[in-house]
This record gives sequence, structure tokens and C-alpha cells, in this order.
Amino acid sequence: MPGNAFYEHEMKQENYDAIKIEKHPNGVVVATLNKPEKLNAVDPNMHLEVLALARDLDEDPEAKVMVLTGAGRAFCAGGDFSPGQARFSGDRIWRQARQFFDDYLDCEKPIISAINGPAMGLGLMIALLADVVYAARSATMGDTHTQIGVGCGDGSQVIWPMVMGPYKAKYYLMTGETFSAETAEELGLVTFVVDDDELMDRAMELANRLAEGPSMAISASKMALNKQIKAVANQVLPYSLLLQKFTLYNSEDAAEAMDAFRNKRQPQWKGK
Repeated sequence: MPGNAFYEHEMKQENYDAIKIEKHPNGVVVATLNKPEKLNAVDPNMHLEVLALARDLDEDPEAKVMVLTGAGRAFCAGGDFSPGQARFSGDRIWRQARQFFDDYLDCEKPIISAINGPAMGLGLMIALLADVVYAARSATMGDTHTQIGVGCGDGSQVIWPMVMGPYKAKYYLMTGETFSAETAEELGLVTFVVDDDELMDRAMELANRLAEGPSMAISASKMALNKQIKAVANQVLPYSLLLQKFTLYNSEDAAEAMDAFRNKRQPQWKGK
């Protein structure tokens, strides 16, 4: 990874490897998760770059609005745990997970996500931290952490119950069941569902409208709402990340899930 993106806080393509940056003259920035061969799954490199995006947007004087989408047929498949992939390691990843949440909620400039295909786990959480969420009609979503023997912890326990209520949130998070864009809209997870071929046009239409609008008033109108989300995150996120970390590194079920994935078989759960 070009290592200075995290520190310069400017939307420059040279600072990104896994994300494509397109800057428009009116201040609209299109950031595209750009590992289509991996369904834009998040490896440690992309994790750092996604973390840098909100801070770079906020501090870039030329940037006014960001549209976040994915290359190819997926928005983001979640974490990249494929064989041979560099593993997330140490406590740094957990600090980054919390910092990621805070930085997106503290960003004063509007963020619009355009979910163009499957968005799972961490990938869906990246989209949901935007201010407005568009989804292509064919997109599918879900948090499938339990299907790999790991507790949810990327922020789903913060956002999901706020928009759909605790009972439906617990149902989908415990089962790991995936759902359609239309269901996501009914649950309140996405703002608008649009036809696939209209997705970027609709997202860009709003981005241009916001970029040409009264930026101070727009920022003031979103930031107080983000403080409400952050207040819940301050209470819930540390505990959810702790439980996710524990189940990932200390449960036999998580190890069994990884072995089953590598050997292309069904896992045999032990409940420990």
C-alpha cells in the first residue's frame, strides 16, 4: 500500500492501491473499492485505505461529497479470509475497527453509498456508515459472521437495531440469513432501491445536488444525527468487538469454520 494516505488526509489516487479515486471539478469524489477479482473483499491493505477515506474526505479542501461503490459485480464480500491471504493480526485491527466507525460518523461532508451487488458483513457496514444508501435492485446483503463461528462486531449491533428494532436485528444477526435489496429497504437499512442501470446516476444526481448546496447547513443537519449513532456506538461497539475478538481467536467453532472453508466441506459445530 502507498503508505502516506492515512497521514496526508487528501483524496489522491497515489495514496490508494485498493480503491479507485475519481475527483470531479464540482467537488464530488467517487471512491470505488477496486478488487473485483476478490469481490472487493477487505484485506489488511484495503482495511487501512477504507479507514483513511473519511478522514481524507473531511480534510481535503477540494472535496465536498463522496460516493462510495464497488467495482465489478459486488460492493464488498466482507473480510478476505481466502487461503494464502495475509491475515489480520494483533490488536491493531480492533483499534482500527473502532476508529473506522468514529471517523465516518465524525466526517462533516456527506457520504453516499451505492451498493451495486452483494454487500456482506464488514462490507455492508462500510456502506451503512454513509449518510444516504442507494442499493441496486439485484443487490443482496447480510451479516454472515455466525456462519463462520464468529460473533458480529463490525457495527451491526449498533446500526441494525436502531433502524429495524432489536428483534428483527437479532433474528438476522443470529441466523446470518441474507436478504434482498427490497427487504433491506423495508427493514430501513437502505434509503432507496433503484434499478441496476440507474444506480450510479441516482447516486451522482444526489451527490451533485449536495455539492452545489449550502455546505455548512448540510453538515449541520447531519452531524447531530451522527452524534446519536455515535452515542450508541460508544456503549455497544467496545463490547461487540471484544466478543467478536474472543469468538474469532478462542472458539473451536471459528477454527472449524476456517478448516471447513479450506477443505470445501460443511462445518461441524460444537458450540464452544
